Amino acid sequence: MEKWLIGFGALIIAVLGITVAALLRGSNQITENNATISNQEDNKMAETNQNNNKSLVVYFSRTGENYGVGEISVGNTAMMADYIAEYTSADKFEIVSVKPYPNNYQETVDIATEERNSNARPEYVGDIDIAYYDIIFLGYPIWWSDMPMIVYSFLDNHDFSGKMVIPFNTHEGSGSSGTYQKLQSELSGATVRDGLALSGSTARTDSGKRQTLNWLKDLGF
Repeated sequence: MEKWLIGFGALIIAVLGITVAALLRGSNQITENNATISNQEDNKMAETNQNNNKSLVVYFSRTGENYGVGEISVGNTAMMADYIAEYTSADKFEIVSVKPYPNNYQETVDIATEERNSNARPEYVGDIDIAYYDIIFLGYPIWWSDMPMIVYSFLDNHDFSGKMVIPFNTHEGSGSSGTYQKLQSELSGATVRDGLALSGSTARTDSGKRQTLNWLKDLGF
């Protein structure tokens, strides 16, 4: 009788040992599977970040005395450019005139009028090679129902073939003034997506930031 009990106890111990080993193997397999899933998610995150690095925000924005917002040290369009660059992790290039525009609003209006009437191409400081970038956000204020002529200077100096161009702009009542359609005709080799137009005063608010981020999400960013 005692020998039978001893033998039965040994059998139970053996069965328990096999069960525990199986559980441990299952636990290790779950851990390995979780690690695989985690690595896949990390790879997707890295791939997303890499794609984001192929986006560029190019913009022209003016500081000083501005209509509707007074004296500003950061331009209205620059505010939108910052929202976009921060959200998409894109690089930025600001179009800065070699000859600064006057601080006085009316004086700038007068110069902008002369540049538009003469179809001028003002020079800007430095440049950037856009060949690396697939997506280019292009920002500007509306001056006399058009893009500032210095923005055309940038467009003329680069090949946008195969690029996706996403415009955004600030204004004081004129919306986009048909500039998105004009960009498509100017940049025949590019795809121009739907843009976003905000008033200068709105662009400087939390509401302007929310509208910009919602627009980016609608575009698939």
